Order: sequence, then structure tokens, then C-alpha cells
Amino acid sequence: MTALAHVPTSAGQPAAPPGPRRGRSRLLPYLLLLPGAAWLLVFFVLPLLQLAAASLYDPSGSLATGYAMTGEVGNYWDALRAYWPQFARSFAYSAIALVLALLMGYPLAYAIAQKAGRWKNLLLVAVVAPMFTSFLVRTLAWKTILSDNGALVGLLRDVHLLGADGRLLATPFAVVLGLTYNFLPFLVLPLYASLERLDPRLLEAASDLYASPLRAFRRVTLPLSMPGLIAGTLLFFIPATGDYINAELLGTPNEYMIGNVIDSAFLVRLDYPQGAALSFLLMAAILAIVFVYLRKAGTEEVL
Repeated sequence: MTALAHVPTSAGQPAAPPGPRRGRSRLLPYLLLLPGAAWLLVFFVLPLLQLAAASLYDPSGSLATGYAMTGEVGNYWDALRAYWPQFARSFAYSAIALVLALLMGYPLAYAIAQKAGRWKNLLLVAVVAPMFTSFLVRTLAWKTILSDNGALVGLLRDVHLLGADGRLLATPFAVVLGLTYNFLPFLVLPLYASLERLDPRLLEAASDLYASPLRAFRRVTLPLSMPGLIAGTLLFFIPATGDYINAELLGTPNEYMIGNVIDSAFLVRLDYPQGAALSFLLMAAILAIVFVYLRKAGTEEVL
């Protein structure tokens, strides 16, 4: 019996007898996950369930008289029918801002990752530095820059790029500009992380094989930067679509996005069923877009 307990395994080591220590080692990963799971349960899942319940309340109720749970699925249709222009505007503004951010952010991330040399850290700080200031303060700063009496508008009028009564503030241009500026670091940093790992010898090899710079970018740089590009576009687009600060401060009610409507429903009109229904519609639309985008991006990366 004693000899059998010490029979070596195929690796030449004695088999470890099962015991409480081995059982605890199996449970350790799950125990480490408990704090995070508890946090998500309390501060995400439970509020989400409450929001789902609120979206089905009787819309004729109020905070004073209370809301009855009547399962009003029609709240979703009513909300979409009333505010579909704000939905469309939110996605249009976010998409335009994303394109502008890509046109600026990709070359910037590439320059920092591959060409900056000893200035790399300083440039990264310059990208992140605006985030040390409040989101609200940064947007108010743009309100001052774009104001009708500001130097920028005066210069554009002097060179006849704006008419005598032309303006930048309280226009779709101002809202898109604010979205682009405020969320640009969320795009640049993931792109930088991918491009920083790019081996320059791959580009040299492409050049040796007579690939043009454009072809080398399309066949080497772009595919290798796809993980950062996908992460950056999602980190930019998702919060930009639900934003309401830029439209509130840089636009007018004609430029309001769906975030402004949700904010008004919860805090001004106190219409909780409608606000909750709009929130779920926005989440569903974003999830659908993200799902399609990830599938398409994944297919292109494989090809």
C-alpha cells in the first residue's frame, strides 16, 4: 500500500494526492472574481432591471400619485415615434465626429508611436492633458472660442469665410466639433497602443518588395492596427452617441440629441416611463451597431 502511494506519474513526479489545498486552489479564481461581480450586480444589473421595470410603467402615473406596473410595451413605440429625429441626429453627429477624429487621430497616433522619438512621452501627455480638466469646463471653453464676438469668428469674417451675420456657435458644426474634441483621446490612445508595437522592419520589407506607401499602409500598417482601431472607434462612438453636454452648451434645441431628451425626461418633465424607454432604445440601437461592426471588422481582419 505504501509503495502504491508513491508510484511516479508519466512526468516522473509522484501524483499529488487530492486534498483541501487543491480544492481551494480551484476556487481561488472564482473568489477573486467575487468583488467585481458583486460591484456589477449592485451598481449595474439591479439598476438596469429597475430601469427596465420603469419603462413598462403606466405613462399616466406620476411621482406624486405613483406609477402602476401595467406592462406598457407601447411606451417604446410612443417614445420612438415622438423622438426619432433626435435618435437620427445623435447617430449622424457621432458618425461625422468619428470620421473627423479618425482623420486627425490616426496620423497623430502613428506619428507619436513611430516618429516622435524622445518626444513620445511629451506628446502622449499633450493628448491626455485635456482630460485632467472637467468635461464641462472643456466644453465651456469651446463655447467661448466659438462665440459670436470671439477672435475666431472675427477672423473668419475678415477673410470672408463667414458672412457678416455668420456664426459658429449654436450650429451643428459646433456640436460635432465639441464631440470630436472631447472624445478624441479615447480614439488616439488605443490606436497608439497598437501602432507602437508595429515593427518598422515590416514596412521596410514591403518597400523592398516594391509596395507603394499606400499599399504598404493598406496591407501592413492598417491590419496590424485593427485591434486598436476597433477599440478606439467603439470607445469614441458609444459615449458620443449618448452625450448631451455638447448639444446643450454648443447648440440649440434644433441640435439636441437623444441624450438631451432623456435628461429632460428624467430631470425636468419627470416622465420616468418615457425616459427609461428611450434609454433602452438607445442601448439596443448601440448594441446592434456594435454587433454588426464587430462582425464586419472581424471578417475584414481575417481577409
